[in-house]
Amino acid sequence: MATTNLCPAFAYTVVYVKDVAKSLDFYEKAFGYHMGKLDSGQTTIAFTPIHQRETDKRSGAVQTPQTDGERPPLEVCFAYADVDAAYKRAVENGAVALSQPEDKEWGQRVGYVRDIDGIVVRMGSYVTKPAKQD
Repeated sequence: MATTNLCPAFAYTVVYVKDVAKSLDFYEKAFGYHMGKLDSGQTTIAFTPIHQRETDKRSGAVQTPQTDGERPPLEVCFAYADVDAAYKRAVENGAVALSQPEDKEWGQRVGYVRDIDGIVVRMGSYVTKPAKQD
């Protein structure tokens, strides 16, 4: 049997949320995306209700963090030309500040927030080559 057509293409990420409309509105305001599935270049972020008959019966119920010290096994990452401005907008629109943007040794500026459903959102600059060390 030939397997030449079995190389997958990443299609989209599903984020299970309490209120789809509220999450879409939040992502629009906090991160600058537009309504509907969030177009993120080659992939899509699809917001889906936390409980739905189709997925709960087939793959089990979605588990959510029980405390602020826990987080789901998913992190959404967005790249911005101006991370500081994007971080400020996110917090002003309801994201919970976790870690203010800071420069990383690999040449990226990165900050973290938590969305209204507890998902950690990493906000980073486009990766650049680190400066040469003398």
